[in-house]
Order: sequence, then C-alpha cells, then structure tokens
Amino acid sequence: MATIRIPTTMRGFTSNQAEVKASGATVREVLKDLDTRYPGIGARLLDERGAVRRYVNVFLNDEDIRALGELDTPVRDADRLTLIPAMAGG
Repeated sequence: MATIRIPTTMRGFTSNQAEVKASGATVREVLKDLDTRYPGIGARLLDERGAVRRYVNVFLNDEDIRALGELDTPVRDADRLTLIPAMAGG
C-alpha cells in the first residue's frame, strides 16, 4: 500500500491523521481507494470529470504527477503520495 501525506486542511476526512495508506496500481486507483476509506476526500481532490482539481497538486515521491503520467502514473507499495492544495492570496 502506498503512503499518502494528507494536508492539514483535509485531515478532517482522515480523523486528523497526517499519513494514511491506500492501495492501487496507479495514482487514480490509489485516490479512489483513499476516497473509499475516507469518504468525501475524493471530491476535494478530483473534479466532476475525474481529473485532479487545478488547485490541488499531487506528488509521487517528490515528482509532480503532471510531469509524469498524471492519474495513470504507476504506483508501487513503497511509494509516497503527497497532496498539496494550492495557496492563494493577495
């Protein structure tokens, strides 16, 4: 199972856990399993088309998945996904 680092703003879905585990062969499958284990978090990560929301960054072992295979990027059990919501302000 991959380890997923949960940002503070989303920890309400994971009972305040900073890291959780989810399984899947691709980033898409891992995020789907994450939403199954922690209902509601998927809507914060993916839009209605199933794409990563533009204000959410997903890193696989320090690499932005947008520079890899996006949601189809392969994931191994030892991998670490980090979810980072974009910050805005003025």
